[in-house]
Amino acid sequence: MSIDLWQPSAQVNTLAQRATILRAIREFFYQRQVMEVETPSLSSASVTDVHLASFKTQFIGPGYAQGLPLYLQTSPEFAMKRLLAAGSGAIYQICKAFRNEEAGNHHNPEFTMLEWYRPGFDEFSLMDEMDELIQLILNVQPAKRLTYQQVFEQALGIDPLTATIAQLQNIACEQGFADIAKHETHRDTLLQLLFCMKVEPTIGQDKPCFVYHFPASQAALASICEHDTRVAGRFELYYQNMELANGFNELTNAQEQAKRFNDDNVYRNANNLTAVPIDTRLIAALEHGLPQCAGVALGIDRLVMLATDKNSIKEVIAFDVERA
Repeated sequence: MSIDLWQPSAQVNTLAQRATILRAIREFFYQRQVMEVETPSLSSASVTDVHLASFKTQFIGPGYAQGLPLYLQTSPEFAMKRLLAAGSGAIYQICKAFRNEEAGNHHNPEFTMLEWYRPGFDEFSLMDEMDELIQLILNVQPAKRLTYQQVFEQALGIDPLTATIAQLQNIACEQGFADIAKHETHRDTLLQLLFCMKVEPTIGQDKPCFVYHFPASQAALASICEHDTRVAGRFELYYQNMELANGFNELTNAQEQAKRFNDDNVYRNANNLTAVPIDTRLIAALEHGLPQCAGVALGIDRLVMLATDKNSIKEVIAFDVERA
C-alpha cells in the first residue's frame, strides 16, 4: 500500500467549496419550504433495474439469527415515495447512494445524491425549478430543452421511436460498434449505446440541456405521456459531457409498477442476472395513494466537479474508493 493513501483524494480548499455548495442547496429548498428528510441506506429490497447492481449484506441480531438480507440503496427513491404517500408534502434529501459498478472519472461506488419530490408538479415544472438551482450553483445560462427524438434526429438522422432493430444495428455498425451491435437484439440496449456514445457528446456543451420524453420502455418509474404513449414523462440533464440528473413525472399506479418490477426480473432471469426482491412496501404505499408528483435525482459530486472545474470525481470527494 502506498504510504500517501491516508491523505484525502480532494484538496481541502475544494472540500470547503463543496461545503458552500451544499449550504446553498439547503438554503434553496428552505426558501421554497421543501422539507429535508433522511431515509435508510439499508433496505430489505432494492431496485430491479437491469442496468443497476446493488451491494448486498446481512444483519445478524435479535430475531434474525439466520440473517436478514439487506441492500445498500442505489437511491433513496422508494423510501421517499413512502413518505410522500404518508402525507409528507414536498421533500428533499442529500444522502449517500451506492452502486456496484465501475469506478472512474465520473463514477465512485459510493457517491452523494440530491433527490427531491414535488407534489402537484409535472416534469416541466420540475425542470423549471431545477434550472433555477443549476443557474444558482454553476452561474450558467438557462438550460436548453430538446426531446429524445430531436437529439437523435440531430446527431444521427434517425427517429429513435420508429427505427427498427435492424436499422439501429446498421447505424451502430456504421458508427464503429459492430462488435456489440451485430449480435444485440434488445432495442433499448442499441438505443442506449447510440445515445451514450454518439448523441450525448453533441448536447449541453455551451449551456445545460434537458433531454425529455424518453421512450416508455426506458422509464420504469415514470408515467406514460397521454399525448404520445410511445414516450414517458422522464428527463435527464446534461452539461459539458456530464449526465447530471434523471427525473420523472412519477408513476402512481401500484399494479403497473409491480408489473414493471416483475418484467425486470423476468429479463434478469433470462440474461443470467440475479433477480432482486421487489419492494412490496413501496407497492403498498402506491396502493395507499401516492400523490401526483414529479421527482429528480441529481449527482452532487458531478455538480461540484463542474462548479470547481475538476476532471475527476475523486478530486471533489474526501476519499475515493481506492483510499476508503
